[in-house]
Amino acid sequence: MSVVPVSVPGVRVKGPLTPERAQILSPEALAFVASLVRAHRARIEALLASRRVRHIRFSAGERPTFLDETRSVREGTWRCAPVPADLRDRRVEITGPTDRKMMVQALNSGARVFMADLEDATAPTWANCIDGQVNLRDAVRRTLSHVVPETGKTYALGDHLAVLVVRPRGFHLVEAHLEVDGAPVPAMLFDFGLYFFHNARTLWERGSGPYFYLPKMESHHEAALWNDVFVQAQRELGLPNGVVRATCLIETLPAAFEMEEILHALRDHAAGLNCGRWDYIFSFIKTCSEDPSRIVPDRAQVTMTQPFLRAYTRRVIQVCHRRGVHAIGGMAAQIPIKDDEAANARAFDKVRADKRREVEDGHDGTWVAHPALVPVAREIFDAQMVGEHQIDSGKQFALRTTEADLLCPPEGTRTEEGLRHDVRVGIQYIAAWLGGRGAVPLYGLMEDAATAEIARAQIWQWVRHAASLDETTTLPPDTCVSASLVARIIDEEMAALGRTLGPARLASGHFARARAIFERVATEVPLAEFLTAPAYEALCALEAAEAPKAPRTTSSLSASRTDHTPPSTVPHRGDLP
Repeated sequence: MSVVPVSVPGVRVKGPLTPERAQILSPEALAFVASLVRAHRARIEALLASRRVRHIRFSAGERPTFLDETRSVREGTWRCAPVPADLRDRRVEITGPTDRKMMVQALNSGARVFMADLEDATAPTWANCIDGQVNLRDAVRRTLSHVVPETGKTYALGDHLAVLVVRPRGFHLVEAHLEVDGAPVPAMLFDFGLYFFHNARTLWERGSGPYFYLPKMESHHEAALWNDVFVQAQRELGLPNGVVRATCLIETLPAAFEMEEILHALRDHAAGLNCGRWDYIFSFIKTCSEDPSRIVPDRAQVTMTQPFLRAYTRRVIQVCHRRGVHAIGGMAAQIPIKDDEAANARAFDKVRADKRREVEDGHDGTWVAHPALVPVAREIFDAQMVGEHQIDSGKQFALRTTEADLLCPPEGTRTEEGLRHDVRVGIQYIAAWLGGRGAVPLYGLMEDAATAEIARAQIWQWVRHAASLDETTTLPPDTCVSASLVARIIDEEMAALGRTLGPARLASGHFARARAIFERVATEVPLAEFLTAPAYEALCALEAAEAPKAPRTTSSLSASRTDHTPPSTVPHRGDLP
């Protein structure tokens, strides 16, 4: 990939630029991002090192606990800053990647909030990351549109739009296409910095603000770093402190023990907590990976009725309402099933039951993955939530969540079909991710990086403890899961996919690379922290290999700013019925 020279000392752009990308990566914007990087990169690296040390202790048998040194924070009477007017009602939020068609549909969907996801629902190709910033800029200025090249059908923004919230990538990822002082920049600062630089003042002058979802934090120290990033960014652009508002995803087991501390660290900028339950299940497996008493059953059985998940969601509500901010529920991953009316009805019934439980527990809002589910979730919340939220309802105030509650072993069985389903989902998802897609409909659910993490971590845990299968179909009864068995099942499932998709599609869809990555992160010791780390290396290698074939001056965005649909072998979340 050729290097594009820029006029900012110490800054090197390694991805190809079009005229519109050059507007996003202006010298002023790059200088702003570089300032954030130089101020915070060393601290980010130190926090990541602390994570690794902590996980070594977890592997040796230590468990997360409520911290003695922050007891005064948990017992204090402080509250977060008042919630901005346009974030007071968040009863239904829709999430999705930052491609143009998806964004138009999500903003028009009738949801109160749209979380534009630069993280788990986006494969971090250079095109996705930088063109996503173009699309976010256009959305803020309400000029976003999309034209389907084949039909000429136009998607345009309506009059009543969801509030835009952006999720940058997590601490553990870098943006390889931008270097500051000779090293790749933290992806979190790339995503945050470019969006903030181009849009914060426009949003503030409109009476809104730059709003964010913060992913995968593991401690209040990480929240404190984000707070310092916000303070610096506001100061450098001359904006008042508190313009930024952040909702923190509680999607790691360690963070569940530091919810109040996380909010306290961000109290001038906090908007609430969200139950990022799929990543939370993955984190539970990862944190307890060496504990044979906490082997997780089939993924399909790890529902929100599991005691450890019920304790976690209820504590989110308790903490948020005590501190004056919103408690947002989890994702309904179901999607419409076009060709099976009965299956579609069952899927929608699951969504209704899930959302009814959330609103009755006291959540102030919830997530859906598809515009067709917005009215379903809204109907449930409208019927049972009086007013804009339930912050002052008192729900869950008397709850006392113990460490044992949050660490309660999950219940259920391990089956051959569950193992095979993990293999099918994991490999197909990674193949789509390598092809540029981060949100992939598979078997009636919208899968993203979090669910792929569950699939591979669950297999790793079963292999690690030679867990026996409670139910089998083609295997002998009580078969124990091993690396060789996983390899054999991968062979069989790949063959089955070849029969379903066809040999040509299997050969051209990154499946060989996906299989190698999946087998590695599902069986190698020690457990890889995130599958997206080795997958990102493969993604960058693919981009480098393909770069000479792609004209650097050609871009759908630079031509008409109407089509931004990266290629893929799998249907996209934005491809709606």
